[in-house]
Amino acid sequence: MQKKLTVAVIGCGAFAHRFVRLFKCHPNVEKVYVCDLIREKAEKFSKEFEVDIIDSFESALADKSINCIANFTQRHLHGDIVIRALKASKNVYSAVPMASTVEECQEIVRLVEETKLTYVIGETCYYYPCAMFCREMNEQGKFGDFAYGAAQYYHHINDISYGKREGERGMPPLFYPTHSTAMILSAANSYATKVACFGYKDKTGDKAFTKEGNPWENEHINQYVMMELANGGTARVTEARGFGYGRPSSYISGMYGTKGSYEFSNAQHLFSEKDLESEKERITLTDVSDYVNPQEMVENKNAPDFKEQVANGKWQWSSFSQVQAKEVARLPKEFEGLENGHMASHQFLIDDFCKAAVSGEMPALNAWFAARCNIPGLVAIESAKQGGIPLPVPDMGDAPKA
Repeated sequence: MQKKLTVAVIGCGAFAHRFVRLFKCHPNVEKVYVCDLIREKAEKFSKEFEVDIIDSFESALADKSINCIANFTQRHLHGDIVIRALKASKNVYSAVPMASTVEECQEIVRLVEETKLTYVIGETCYYYPCAMFCREMNEQGKFGDFAYGAAQYYHHINDISYGKREGERGMPPLFYPTHSTAMILSAANSYATKVACFGYKDKTGDKAFTKEGNPWENEHINQYVMMELANGGTARVTEARGFGYGRPSSYISGMYGTKGSYEFSNAQHLFSEKDLESEKERITLTDVSDYVNPQEMVENKNAPDFKEQVANGKWQWSSFSQVQAKEVARLPKEFEGLENGHMASHQFLIDDFCKAAVSGEMPALNAWFAARCNIPGLVAIESAKQGGIPLPVPDMGDAPKA
């Protein structure tokens, strides 16, 4: 158990910029450092956020006053960074994905179990309103027995940085599956036991997505995986970088059980329930859009260009929704008025980590959950390479109760 946290933010890129002030303002945090291989980036952060610079990741690992590493490095570096931090007895907050290989994911879980340190995967979509709504309905038994669900992350490669930068070009979409898997697996309260995956080969002439053009021998710019779940249900996850599609890019499109169903399109969220007691085949259909959509979106729903604005990402950054209200209530008062992002998820993530690292309690987005979100994607990449054959998914089990 820690009394106060000293956090070293490793990697001063555009995404990390959203989180430094949240770390600094959390009541459990005493001091924040920033670090980047490009000194000028760290200096810019230092000046803007009024925090000190630490010269290198190695220096942060060696400094006994630093008890937390916040990993915002490039995605293919995450496994190594996190493993080294845990071995140096540091609590870890890490951006997604968890790691690049199944073995790295397993090693992170092993180290967290051995050291009892706090690890939180910063998966924004776990706190997306659609995921929170489906979890709420499932916990209340509204779905009945889960049968099928679908989640996806559609984000054209021209509109995102990863997949284009040095070291990431041609990266398989399911290398980074958690924007989809964290939503559907948490909503279904289960995990994948087997996957079968197919992909779409890029036809634009960009040689990055060829067997010779990247370290993964990946030809697919879009990948689609069917997952057999431990609860007997099935889930479909799509990770696409080549659709002519903008935003909203991360969502559960549908979740179906023996009693109830959820469906989403653009800005409309519908929940239907079958009256199992009635002699007649009757469905009760409820439009829950005002409950699930961010408040700013609800306030503008009568705008003449509302649907087009939503499709282009309007009102999907900082505004909380009604379904998030219970979580908002537990945020520290110091966060009021601060920046947020990704469907207002950032504040929840940093609060989760800072509270867990001080209390020693198991966070929701722990290493075991992270592995269950990440490993199916890594196995699915191998399935796609082999023509879509079903492959078993290694599982690290449930997180310890305490």
